[in-house]
Amino acid sequence: MAFIQNFPFFSIIISLFSGAISSILNGRAARVLNRIVIIVVAVLSAVTLFYTWGTGTSYVFWMGHFPAPFGNEIRAGVLEAGMAVFFCLVMLLSLWGGREHLEEEIEGSKQNYYYILTNLLLCSLLALLYTNDLFTAYVFVEINTISACGLIMIRQNGRTIEAAVRYMIMSLLGSGMLLMGLCMLYDLTGHLLMSNIQEAVAILHASGEYKIPLTVTIGLMTVGLAIKSALFPFHTWVPDAYGYSTASSAAILSSLVSKGYIFLLIKIIYRVIGFETFHDTKIVNVLFVFGLAGMIFGSLSAIKEDDIRRMIAFSSVAQIGYIYMGIGMGTRAGMVAAIFHIFSHAATKALLFIAGVGLTDASGDNVRFIPLTGAAYRNKIAGVAFAAGSLSMVGMPLLSGFISKLLFAQAAVQNQGKLLPALIVLALSTILNAIYFIKTVIRIYTPVQSDFAGRRIKTQVLFAVSSVLLVVLNLYLGCMSQFLVDLIEKGLGMFA
Repeated sequence: MAFIQNFPFFSIIISLFSGAISSILNGRAARVLNRIVIIVVAVLSAVTLFYTWGTGTSYVFWMGHFPAPFGNEIRAGVLEAGMAVFFCLVMLLSLWGGREHLEEEIEGSKQNYYYILTNLLLCSLLALLYTNDLFTAYVFVEINTISACGLIMIRQNGRTIEAAVRYMIMSLLGSGMLLMGLCMLYDLTGHLLMSNIQEAVAILHASGEYKIPLTVTIGLMTVGLAIKSALFPFHTWVPDAYGYSTASSAAILSSLVSKGYIFLLIKIIYRVIGFETFHDTKIVNVLFVFGLAGMIFGSLSAIKEDDIRRMIAFSSVAQIGYIYMGIGMGTRAGMVAAIFHIFSHAATKALLFIAGVGLTDASGDNVRFIPLTGAAYRNKIAGVAFAAGSLSMVGMPLLSGFISKLLFAQAAVQNQGKLLPALIVLALSTILNAIYFIKTVIRIYTPVQSDFAGRRIKTQVLFAVSSVLLVVLNLYLGCMSQFLVDLIEKGLGMFA
């Protein structure tokens, strides 16, 4: 076995133990350790990506060098490694962009707690990407949930505590349904290892035996993960959770946490149930319908908002709908579009939350639209960054959102049964996106005489660096998208 094949395991363990070590460090030392860990994990993941790309195949690593059931398996391919690199990059930039607010909004004695939670969140995301065992996936789903809940409520005001409680209630409902589905699947197949379950499910599907219990099992796991990833109508916790937490927390939660659950669902579709078996259950049609509904109702809710952060949060509901629409198409092209949108939305939503905080800082910490008038002149970097993120969400060429919508349109054209509703809702959603995002961009670039008109804020170096890099990342995904599309295609081939 090549030494490089240990790197995914090293990444998970390093993130896990850094959380424990941070508990005995002060806030500054914990922050430095957190940054080092993210960079190290990104490098290890990048090396794994180049290794699997070069070999052209994925590989299985036995933790402890014992096969299941005595040991635990992780599985690495180009899609898992590529997603790990991207998650690390977005997390690092989100933490940089919101660092000033972290120090202001979190008590000094509790700042190391924030980095404990961040390290555990990174560990759980990596485990969801790499694990080849369903029960291990469930364990890290719960670690992910607890860490995300802590990131919401660490700000310690009434709003965040209420938001954390609502998030925990909905998330535990999703976790409970996922656990019930896993228990029923274990009862049907006698396995917890993904590859073994897939073999058993293929036999059950071919014979027609236990068809109804198998369909119920798949439905429970799918709905459980849909709840946890905020698919409409299970999104009611999103505005408060994203709108009232710290800037870095909102960026990380919207960009990464929900994507970890969606990626686990994609793994279940391909490597546990089997793509054809999942398609035959018709659950893809349910996901397609709710995805379309999320695209419309998420955007309508965003239009009605007068709070910029809650508007961005409702926009996330619409964008999650895009992803589930792609999955619900039940085709390879739809899945490629959905996975590309995971990357696109992660980069863009982190950019919008970080830039949005820069605009509110320049407006006396007001999040309402009227005081934000002219904010782009008071914080020029935040203005440009927010405009770039908004145009990406609308689907402006050269930005990542344009490629996402192009891929969704191409996937719809190849699916005659779902062509018309997909294209109609895609067009309508784009118009709705333009209404609330372009409206906001016009407002922040409208000169106005007010208490804040002559105000200029000192732009923090890390805020500027993270904003610029997130804009560059968006441009890269929009102009150099073919590499990522090839990576997704190759990764899905390794899944199969």
